Amino acid sequence: VQLQASGGGLVQPGGSLRLSCRASGRTITSYTMAWFRQAPGKEREFVACIRSTGGSTHYRNSVRGRFTISRDGAKNTVHLQMSSLKSEDTAVYYCAAGINLISSSLADDRRYAYWGQGTQVTVSS
Repeated sequence: VQLQASGGGLVQPGGSLRLSCRASGRTITSYTMAWFRQAPGKEREFVACIRSTGGSTHYRNSVRGRFTISRDGAKNTVHLQMSSLKSEDTAVYYCAAGINLISSSLADDRRYAYWGQGTQVTVSS
């Protein structure tokens, strides 16, 4: 599967952005789809995911309640709606796809075999 991320940009604190990750080659419902991010000088970290089976969603604590991950099967696209953005959300955001992930591995980037290019999100006044 090939992944194409889009939607990043510059936004003021408290603002919103919606990231999209369009997949080609295979339907996204076959995969656990996730968003990770990497800020300058920091390691890549898990943000959110939506599981292939059942569509349950999972979030890192710092974004829960502000970010929402969803998928559009008809467009084979995963979205990350980000609201109440903070300066600490500034990072390059990556979408990823993995197969047969168990619950304990959802936040482990090594378990995701497919990655899109990053999209920059900058939260600044």
